[in-house]
Amino acid sequence: MKTALTIAGSDSSGGAGIQADIKTMTVNGVYAMSALTALTAQNTTGVKSIMEVTPVFLGDQLDCVFTDIFPDAVKIGMVSSCELIEMIAEKLIEYQAKNIVVDPVMVATSGAKLISDDAIETLKKRLLPLAAVLTPNIPEAEELTGMKITAAEDMVAAAERISTGFGCAVLLKGGHQINDANDLLYENGKSRWFLGKRIANTNTHGTGCTLSSAIAANLAKGYDLENAVGRAKDYISGALGAMLDLGHGSGPMNHAFDVCGDFGREER
Repeated sequence: MKTALTIAGSDSSGGAGIQADIKTMTVNGVYAMSALTALTAQNTTGVKSIMEVTPVFLGDQLDCVFTDIFPDAVKIGMVSSCELIEMIAEKLIEYQAKNIVVDPVMVATSGAKLISDDAIETLKKRLLPLAAVLTPNIPEAEELTGMKITAAEDMVAAAERISTGFGCAVLLKGGHQINDANDLLYENGKSRWFLGKRIANTNTHGTGCTLSSAIAANLAKGYDLENAVGRAKDYISGALGAMLDLGHGSGPMNHAFDVCGDFGREER
C-alpha cells in the first residue's frame, strides 16, 4: 500500500487541516500519516484559538514517520512560523522526501495575511524550492509574485513566474471571481487548463486542503502530475457535489462520498 504524509495544523471541526487530509488520502487509496504543526479550536464559523507546536516536537514527529513508514508523497499545509518552516525543510532534505505538494496558505478568503512577512520569506527561501508542485490560489499567487491577477492571461504569467522562480510545477487555482472554477497547471514550461463547472454549494470549508491532499495521494500511487491533478479535481467535484450540509457557517465537504461497501453504508 502506498503512503502519504500530511504536515499541517488540525481542525477540531474536521473539515480542513489534517483531518480533511487524512480523510482525503484514505478515500484516495493510500495510507495516511500526519505531523502536526498546530492545534486549533475552530468550527464552521471561525477559529477561536491556535496552539502551535514547538519546532523540536515537530522534528520528532517527522523523524518517527520517516524512519519507520517512509511516505511516498508529502503534503504541506499552513505553517505560520519561521522556526517550523526551517524544521520542515531540514527534515525533508535530510530524508530526501519525494513528491512534495505545498499548499502555500498565506492569505485568508477575506484578504487578511495569515502568516508574517518574515515567515513568507522563509517559506520562499527554504520550503517552496523543495516542492514538486505548489497549489496557490489567486491571492497567494499575488503574494508570491507581486503581480495583480485579474484575468486568465495574468494567471498564466503568474504561474510561469512562480515556476521559474522556485523550480517547480504550479497549479494555480481559479476562483475569487477570476476564471470561475478553472485551474491552470504550469509544468516544464507548458501550461494546461483544467476546466471545471462551479458547483452551487456554499459549504466549501477545506477545499484547498482537500485538493492538495488528493494530488499527493495520486502522486504517491505513481500517477504523473497531470493525471494526479485531473483525478484530484474529479474527487473534489464529487465531494462538493454530494451537498453535505453541516454546521452554522461554511461547512465541510463529504470527503467520504465515494466510500462503498458494508462498512460505509448508513444504518437503515
